[in-house]
Amino acid sequence: MKKYKNFDEIDRDLKYLRLKTKIELEELKLSINDTKESISEELAPRNLIAAAVGPLIKHTVVAGVINRFVKYRPLKNLVKRLF
Repeated sequence: MKKYKNFDEIDRDLKYLRLKTKIELEELKLSINDTKESISEELAPRNLIAAAVGPLIKHTVVAGVINRFVKYRPLKNLVKRLF
């Protein structure tokens, strides 16, 4: 524990602590605003739709490519056997 010699030292430390508290409060406000902006961007309708539809489209395209590959491959093997 710090020992003070006079009231001026106490006043100086109190002033420092008040300023430090105000700075930390402003940093907290900025952090809250950043979080609000981030959440509002993530929950924007276009982002929600993209997040929901994107994987579905990707799955559909991959499935289509696999189906085409599987369908044509036996045909090519059959053609090779015939000739």
